[in-house]
Amino acid sequence: MILELRNVSYRYRKGALALTDVSLSVDDGQSVGLVGESGSGKSTMVKLMLALAKPTSGEVLFEGQPITPSTLRRFRASVQTVFQDPYSSLDPRQNIESIVAEPLRSLGLARGDEAREMVAASLTSVGLPADALDRYPHEFSGGQRQRIAIARATVCHPRLLLADEPVSALDVTTRIQVIDLLAELRESAGLAILMVSHDLSAIAALCDTTVVLNAGRIVESGPTAEILISPREDYTRRLVESVPRLPAL
Repeated sequence: MILELRNVSYRYRKGALALTDVSLSVDDGQSVGLVGESGSGKSTMVKLMLALAKPTSGEVLFEGQPITPSTLRRFRASVQTVFQDPYSSLDPRQNIESIVAEPLRSLGLARGDEAREMVAASLTSVGLPADALDRYPHEFSGGQRQRIAIARATVCHPRLLLADEPVSALDVTTRIQVIDLLAELRESAGLAILMVSHDLSAIAALCDTTVVLNAGRIVESGPTAEILISPREDYTRRLVESVPRLPAL
């Protein structure tokens, strides 16, 4: 098991519960979708899964053990993130080589020529040309910027990619391209993916398993096709009915 939330609850400082007794796990090669409306608790779960916040109760486990200062570096190398907005997530002052190499520098994995070679290979893996290295974010489209963000997240060969609304800021055609890219990376690199989204069509296209979050509680989970074709809960049914057309499952 790469990452697991075990009976986790999280309470805000003012006392309100954001999450109540949630459990979720991702293993090597899995593709898991976490869905729910705005305010359902998805963002809080992301913070906990990235060790950016500590649960009020329960455990967040990496490789079956609590995340500690001694395991944090390995955790950061193994669990990487792609964020929602490809425009704000890339520093406009840095060239693409510097942006994509950031995890290598911060984790002390590579520098100099070795890092440049790893960055070039990562950019190639997401379908960008080698000359992208010396260019800047403003020279790329939104879809290309998200490919750059994926290259940055995968340059250190993580085991798990946490994709937080990775296609919501993109147009329909570009969404399909990015989802196809994530599926290719999962197949070619054995990458596990946890996609957090309110977009059930994106979840249907990528994820084998789906977890449904409502008001800080997991109300339903199981195989994606089963969840979307025959939802058990009224909340899930309303989510499914709100999508005009889902991909064939």
